[in-house]
Amino acid sequence: MAEFRIRAGSFPRFLAPFIAPLVLFFAVCLLLGAILTGSTPLGAVLGALATGVLVAVLAAKHRRLASGTVVRFSADGVELTDSYGFRVRLRWPDITRVDVVDTQLANPRRVGRPGGMRARVQPLRSVGLIGWGERTVPPRIPGWMRDRLGRVPVDPVTGRPEVAIPLGEFDPLWERGPMGDWVRRYRADLVG
Repeated sequence: MAEFRIRAGSFPRFLAPFIAPLVLFFAVCLLLGAILTGSTPLGAVLGALATGVLVAVLAAKHRRLASGTVVRFSADGVELTDSYGFRVRLRWPDITRVDVVDTQLANPRRVGRPGGMRARVQPLRSVGLIGWGERTVPPRIPGWMRDRLGRVPVDPVTGRPEVAIPLGEFDPLWERGPMGDWVRRYRADLVG
């Protein structure tokens, strides 16, 4: 068995999908701060402070995610677990392809006013393993996530959902490293 964890220094990649909402948040806080204080420079300071606090919250969430997220390779297959209670398992024979995996970190709904500035959190995109597997989710997840998971295709024979393990989140060059060696050992047909 081999274990892999998210590499240090991945916070900028984690933060990137949140840039547009953070800019919108800063603009709203700047306007509110300027209106409430009667000073544009003070409003800018308040906007920067509020945005800084939000970035700090995202940093704490990333730290928890990175320290608690593990992908394990074994003779049976690949398993991903995280500190929030999500677990995904794929047995080697049930992996159907290596493809792009979209990991949605927050509600994909747009925020803002119609006709005005609007933003949404984009998914993280990386290459990973996709197939018919098992998924365990924590009992309390947001409704948007439950709806999204409910729309995932299901294997008509086994009834198992299509699941994905984003190996590129652990190492963007995983196909050339130890994780790629595991995949080549058990499913050489999936990688070159």
